[in-house]
Amino acid sequence: MSAPLEVAPGSSDAQPEAVLDGMKKIEGRSLWQISWMRLKRDKVALAGGVIVILLIIVAIFAPLICKAIGITPNDFHQDQVDPSLQTPIGKLGGISWDHPLGIEPVNGRDILARILYGARISLLIAFLATLLSVVIGVVMGIVAGYFGGWVDTLISRLMDIFLAFPLVLFALALVGAIPDSILGLTGDPLRVALIVFIIGFFSWPYIGRIIRGQTLSLREREFVDAARSLGARRPYILFTELLPNLIAPILVYSTLLIPTNVLFEAGLSYLGVGVRPPTASWGDMLSIASKWYAVDPMYMIPPGLAIFVTVLAFNLFGDGLRDALDPRSR
Repeated sequence: MSAPLEVAPGSSDAQPEAVLDGMKKIEGRSLWQISWMRLKRDKVALAGGVIVILLIIVAIFAPLICKAIGITPNDFHQDQVDPSLQTPIGKLGGISWDHPLGIEPVNGRDILARILYGARISLLIAFLATLLSVVIGVVMGIVAGYFGGWVDTLISRLMDIFLAFPLVLFALALVGAIPDSILGLTGDPLRVALIVFIIGFFSWPYIGRIIRGQTLSLREREFVDAARSLGARRPYILFTELLPNLIAPILVYSTLLIPTNVLFEAGLSYLGVGVRPPTASWGDMLSIASKWYAVDPMYMIPPGLAIFVTVLAFNLFGDGLRDALDPRSR
């Protein structure tokens, strides 16, 4: 027979509520709160995210920034260009208080202003092309992964065809064959829409394969079986049950796809199939700088550095976001 437990005097008067009030309340955390805590510990990813936000702000408010500084992207300053050499007068490509990054050869346009305006074109095309490819890739991937069978086979073979398509050659041929006006679009809006279509429409298989693989593993989960047993229709299961569970890989891949599209747009502009002059573009600036690097090497540094910083910032942020949302991927 066991001995009775000793009870301290006065302990019988203690109320459960009083004991609980002295304890620290434990609150549950959602997946996004846990992911944010992990992301905050990654200083490199946070630095990349801050740079990305600054780039977006600079691209949106480029006209106001240029107006405040007193520079313009298309005004010529030929009085500051050597008439015989056609290079900027002064050291380091004509850097001065009026032109912090110098001026272009021949015409003397301000490089800083063109970098700021070029960010609008590069980021606009990159974001829109990423949005287009993500929408198509998510829809095709989730349909292929859920239905399987001949639907999966057909979409998978379609992905293989798109992945084998010579995209750069197609872009060069398409831009040359397109007329100057389509559906009321002319000039730069037409070029931007065309580049967004080329990049976005032919890049969807990359994210489509990822979403297909994720859907294959999710379609056998208990919550999907429960939705089927309750009589849920297929569209409801696809976009209400499966899609919310795919948000994390969609966000991660989107942040990693944007810098790829920035590089692709710069490459097309470098080849002369981007936006038309005098509209500023980082790729077009590099294309012009390649002809002057022997006598004016400073002209090549600003647009090249702008592309490098943008791609690096997006990649660092994307890597950190992937580790935060899926720690097993480390």
